[in-house]
Amino acid sequence: MTESRRPVLLFVVNAAWFFRMHRMPLAVAACQAGFDVHVATAPDTMEDVRIIEQAGITWHMVTLRRGRVNVIEEWRLTRELLTLFRRLRPAIVHQVTIKPVMCGTLAARVARIPCIVNAISGLGFIFIARGWFASLRRWGVLAIYRLLFARRGIRVIFENSDDKNLFLMRSIVRPGQDVLIRGAGVDLERFRFRAHDNVVPRVLLPARMLWDKGVREFCEAAAILRAQGVAAQFILLGGLDAGNPSSIAADWLEAQQRAGHVEWWGHRNDMAEIYARTDVVCLPSYREGLPTVLLEAAACGCALVTTDVPGCHEVVRDGETGLLVPVRDSVALADALKQLIEAPVLRAALAERARNVVAVEFSASRVHDDTLALYREMLKQEGVI
Repeated sequence: MTESRRPVLLFVVNAAWFFRMHRMPLAVAACQAGFDVHVATAPDTMEDVRIIEQAGITWHMVTLRRGRVNVIEEWRLTRELLTLFRRLRPAIVHQVTIKPVMCGTLAARVARIPCIVNAISGLGFIFIARGWFASLRRWGVLAIYRLLFARRGIRVIFENSDDKNLFLMRSIVRPGQDVLIRGAGVDLERFRFRAHDNVVPRVLLPARMLWDKGVREFCEAAAILRAQGVAAQFILLGGLDAGNPSSIAADWLEAQQRAGHVEWWGHRNDMAEIYARTDVVCLPSYREGLPTVLLEAAACGCALVTTDVPGCHEVVRDGETGLLVPVRDSVALADALKQLIEAPVLRAALAERARNVVAVEFSASRVHDDTLALYREMLKQEGVI
């Protein structure tokens, strides 16, 4: 692509921190491939915005609130995006998470944007929540998706096979619209293996402090193993997320720490260093898109324990690259953790196989190449290049 004909690629993402953590490497790769890259997000912190802009990406602020449904707010967001789309005239919009996908797709269709890429980064709270209202909201979200995706020039990226098959089975997407690109990929230069030398095994749950990440089950499993006299250090690593309906209060986490079952370290940015000093990484999540933390931990040589749910079992093959346990089952989780804590040879064997799979199937370079190839294919089909 020549400088005079650089197509505009606009990402629409719920929050600046989410884009920086999960999509910025792809955006940088797109810049290097000849795209003029922009991103529209809610600001969160200006530090995130500064990092984004330093990477050569143009940032645009939109008014987007997570964790609540408000028709007036969603309509305002759609109008903001429509104004932005008409001003920038992007060749491609790439939207991630529910509100950007819904409001952005409607705005992009009205603005006649030729290429629309929607990333379904897991169905998360929509499919996890229980009760009649949750069922109604789930039905509504899927019905809106079906209506919005019924147009040429739209591709839907799925991070796992379960979500892709569900959307095809329910005719929310048509065959040919669906694209499987598993996650954001792992930077294998940053997350690399180093030998572990902990005398007391370290067991880590790295995630935002949300109920649906299995934080309660992890704490209960730690309490069970403490009562059995199992020697290990159990750590919760992650910050609060007040904008998420599944957010855990700080006082509950502090109470768990005072009880002596776990340590809560809060949010950290030095994840590669922490994984390098961790023996077992545990993610007892209720549902995922594709959990980057498991991939990064595997690349660093950690053994993995996770739940047998969409997203997680896309990464871990039970007994081969880690251990799978039933969801919401603290006793089964404690048994699996105990097995790895007390069997360092098994732990090392699972970790080595997981590391090899990540290097072959989940590298960031592979994800970037697949996504850029999708962009080019769509641009050619729509006659943009």
